[in-house]
Amino acid sequence: MLLLHATGETSESWMHFLSRWGRRGGVAYALDLRGHGRSVWSGPYGLETFAEDVLGFLDAMELPVVDLVGHSVGGLVGCLVAARAPERVRKLVLEDVGVPYPREPVVMGKPTVPLDFDWDMVDRVRAQIDNPDSRWAAWVAQIQADTLVVAGGPASCVPQEYVGELAGTIPGAQLVTIAGGHTVHHTRPENFSVEVIAHLTSGDA
Repeated sequence: MLLLHATGETSESWMHFLSRWGRRGGVAYALDLRGHGRSVWSGPYGLETFAEDVLGFLDAMELPVVDLVGHSVGGLVGCLVAARAPERVRKLVLEDVGVPYPREPVVMGKPTVPLDFDWDMVDRVRAQIDNPDSRWAAWVAQIQADTLVVAGGPASCVPQEYVGELAGTIPGAQLVTIAGGHTVHHTRPENFSVEVIAHLTSGDA
């Protein structure tokens, strides 16, 4: 299993889920995306570059096929990986991810506290999400992986109709709502773990 975090998070955001997954003997890799944590803090930055980095990681680790879990931006990256290299992703979990639509940009000032991510990366990725490629719906329609979409419910900052649209566009995708807001794996960790592990292990011998 490969875990991809949200913008401004790191691989450490998955610690609770990794603990639950490890109890059943599962193997997992949690990445720091480019510009985050212990990964390189240099561009170019963007969703396509992140996806290329993920595929490069799979090649370097000689992982022909993985189950992929992505939260927020990590979920968008997971969509790109699954759409562009369908033979590499067996199962896909997307946590509170919607089909991207244009939105009004929000000016954010750089925090004065030390960060564990590159602020320049945030600006560049947010700009790409504010003005997304019009082909997103077509891209996610190409996904062949067995997909679970976890919606965060009304407390989420992501329009839930967009999350539902994503689930409806990916062939055969299942949609489950866990009312925990945008960071379900933080706010409702046990519920999230139960749903995701059930999906990832369904059909296993």
